[in-house]
Amino acid sequence: MDGAASPGSAMPMDGAAHSDSTSPPDPTAPSPAPPRPARPRPRPLTLLSLGHACVDIYQGAVAALVPFFVAERAYTYAAASGIVLAASLLSSVVQPLFGALTDKWRMPWLLPVSTLIGGIGVAFAGVSDDYVVTLVVVALSGVGVAAYHPEAARVARGASGGSHTGMSWFSLGGNLGFAAAPLLVSAVIATGGLRASPLLVVPALIGAALCVAALRGLKSGTEMHSSLRAEVEGRDDWASFAKLSGAIVCRSIVFIGLSTFVSLYVRERTGGGDVAGTAALFVLYLGGAVGTVAGGRLATRYGRVPVVQWSYALTVLAVAGVVFVPGPPVYGCVALASAGLYVPFSLHITLGQDYLPRRMGTASGVTLGLTVSIGGLASPLIGALADATDLRTALAPLIALPALGWLLLRTLREPGV
Repeated sequence: MDGAASPGSAMPMDGAAHSDSTSPPDPTAPSPAPPRPARPRPRPLTLLSLGHACVDIYQGAVAALVPFFVAERAYTYAAASGIVLAASLLSSVVQPLFGALTDKWRMPWLLPVSTLIGGIGVAFAGVSDDYVVTLVVVALSGVGVAAYHPEAARVARGASGGSHTGMSWFSLGGNLGFAAAPLLVSAVIATGGLRASPLLVVPALIGAALCVAALRGLKSGTEMHSSLRAEVEGRDDWASFAKLSGAIVCRSIVFIGLSTFVSLYVRERTGGGDVAGTAALFVLYLGGAVGTVAGGRLATRYGRVPVVQWSYALTVLAVAGVVFVPGPPVYGCVALASAGLYVPFSLHITLGQDYLPRRMGTASGVTLGLTVSIGGLASPLIGALADATDLRTALAPLIALPALGWLLLRTLREPGV
């Protein structure tokens, strides 16, 4: 091995230094490190990214449905945010479980099946007026999304050859799904009301087909998973992983708080009605799409940890702008907050995998699932505070959370350093 790892892959040597190329071989030395991961496979990676977009429509769709639940069913802020909690609560428990399972067994079939489950849950969210039924079907969607991400992150890491940029394109697909969600939901629900929600299953059907095509485009699931297991011979760094996870929790609370209430808040601040609110949510998600790609490129140049640290620092100022800046300039603050929240998104995934190289599925389940879903647990608290005071007062505490995340990240180093 020449000592250089592919960008984004983790191949530490258990603390042992590389032997000098002129030294005779040591018969007692451990076996040579496995070869670098395969080169990126552009077509399967593209299909995986598009499939990821279809799945993450259903994460964005839940928040996008909130104003319609408030308008058509007269839900309080707390009740509406409880819908977001339903999508997050089971996901927070189930996703790490699926991650642990994918550490032991290949489960590529999860990609199309979980995509369908995620879509079916949201599709039935508007069918019944019963609040409990709505909670159950939205929770079902959350389970589908939870089952998808750990295995998808593993497969995408293999298809991308372990590069930061390749993983950022995979994450971009998810962010585009988020960005498209409010537009899709508005187009369907504004036209036919909540009763038209079954039409929202269409992206799931497309996404399942894309997942099947992507898996067929890879040489074989067995080879890819064997390659991924062969790459990782390092030690798990649980302390660094815990700090990273804590920072992701802070980011998650901010993002889910904004995605749940920014539409309603901007409508109040600008007096622009439904269109103004939908536009704000779209900017939040679309800015994330740009930020994700930028994050991969910046990490290649400056390193993952410094980029993540500066992103959290930027988010403090941006969220303050969202809360306090009046009128149309608030859209610029929303865009900056989106970039700050999303530049580190794909970097969280690869850092987590590289801090736990022996448990990549578990790492993906936690960084994409448990820590992110915890943000959903805070959503009803924000809603209850808004009911008791106002949205501005409820959103103000979000300013402090990226600062706390930055403090947790200050001492992190690149994995293997």
